[in-house]
Amino acid sequence: MKQPKQPVAVAYNLIVIGAGAAGLTAAYTAAAVKARVALIEQDRMGGDCLNSGCVPSKALIRSARILAQAGRAREFGFNSIQIDFDFAGVMERVQRVINTIAPHDSIDRYTALGVDCYRGQAQILTPHSVTVNGQQLTTANIIIATGARPLVPPIPGIDAVGYLTTDSIWSLRQLPARLLVLGGGPAGLELAQCFVRLGSKVTLIETLPRILSREDPEVSELIAARFRQEGVEMLVQHQLTMCKTRNGEKIAVCTANGRAREIGFDALLAAVGRKANTENFGLEDLRIELSDRGTITTDRCMRTNYRNIYACGDVAGPYQFTHMAAYQAWHASVNALFGGIWKFKTDYAMVPAAIFTEPEVARVGLNEQEARANNIAYETTRYDLADLDRAIADETATGLVQVLTVPGKDKILGATIVGEHAAELITTYISAMRNNYGMKRIHNTIHIYPTLAEAGRFAAGIWRQAHAPRSLLGLAKLFHLWRRR
Repeated sequence: MKQPKQPVAVAYNLIVIGAGAAGLTAAYTAAAVKARVALIEQDRMGGDCLNSGCVPSKALIRSARILAQAGRAREFGFNSIQIDFDFAGVMERVQRVINTIAPHDSIDRYTALGVDCYRGQAQILTPHSVTVNGQQLTTANIIIATGARPLVPPIPGIDAVGYLTTDSIWSLRQLPARLLVLGGGPAGLELAQCFVRLGSKVTLIETLPRILSREDPEVSELIAARFRQEGVEMLVQHQLTMCKTRNGEKIAVCTANGRAREIGFDALLAAVGRKANTENFGLEDLRIELSDRGTITTDRCMRTNYRNIYACGDVAGPYQFTHMAAYQAWHASVNALFGGIWKFKTDYAMVPAAIFTEPEVARVGLNEQEARANNIAYETTRYDLADLDRAIADETATGLVQVLTVPGKDKILGATIVGEHAAELITTYISAMRNNYGMKRIHNTIHIYPTLAEAGRFAAGIWRQAHAPRSLLGLAKLFHLWRRR
């Protein structure tokens, strides 16, 4: 690590650049331990999560789901349910949700917490000085939390026809009749399902052989089956090669197996990933090291190649989740302020994630394809939600709980849940892995009947039955036979 010389005068203990999930957590943590902290944001407080990511997408998912449930009226005993809606009104509701949550991330709130908030473009001059709006600030430590932006592939003609991203789609007030979604990952899938439910004809293009390629094939197929049922056309192993306009119509040209196909569309959503924001604020001059993925390279304490400069959140990776941004930010802030006394290292062995499609997909730890790829021995326990009483009563009996354990032991290596509220249910296994207990304790824990949460216990029960001591069961059988005589 480089060891830059400390300036004589230090105005701040910590300067945080970026007020998204990571930056806000870092500033909050520093203020809570009475450090003097500055927070610099050039755009919107709350970052992507509040303004264009988690919050608006979940608000839209909720509205679209109500419409989808109305379409299943007969399953719930009704002849029909009619919903009259205006797409602009739905999108205005999304904005209202953002506005309601915004005060949680506001300058007023963080100022009240003791954080000095600056609006403007930060420029790192030296490892101990940052300028904003022509004002120079000095500091003992810097945390870079500048986030990421949507990645738009360099497809010929895409700029000419125009495109939407996960940042800009929230400005729509007219429903696209035909929406082309580029990308079969979580963001693309969540929005594709929303728009097909709201009435768009949705076509999804994915270059890989299946959607959700990081999940097990069975999980991918469960989601794909639901999407096909709802009318999403999914073109896997297709490559979008160019976009053009013919007679006023927007056309995408994609290829598969050497054959070209033209698809007419009214709006194109690029949802193929995000690129870390590392340019134009001083990293190049300081030669802050970047990874092959374009993110800032950090150690497990979230420190860069400068001992007093840290990075966290999407700009650091490797996980672009709000909860991981907060996790990394706590480590970055505490290590920056107290690293000479204590050091806290990040641990990515138990990273939870969720995809908020219907059904939801949630996972923590390993799945089968990851275990095989890393030559990790495992046993698989599966429970099908078709057998769960509450899921049957709710007409949501589609999905599974799949748990990987150490062979012959109840230690959990990972768990995947597909189904209603999977993102909530996975907490059972997150807690177990975090607190180092296994399937036996989960099975021994009383769960309320009838709930979806019982699925986790029933999966543990299947594991326990499979690992029952056969010799003792044989003796028990003889004992009961003797008692009947």
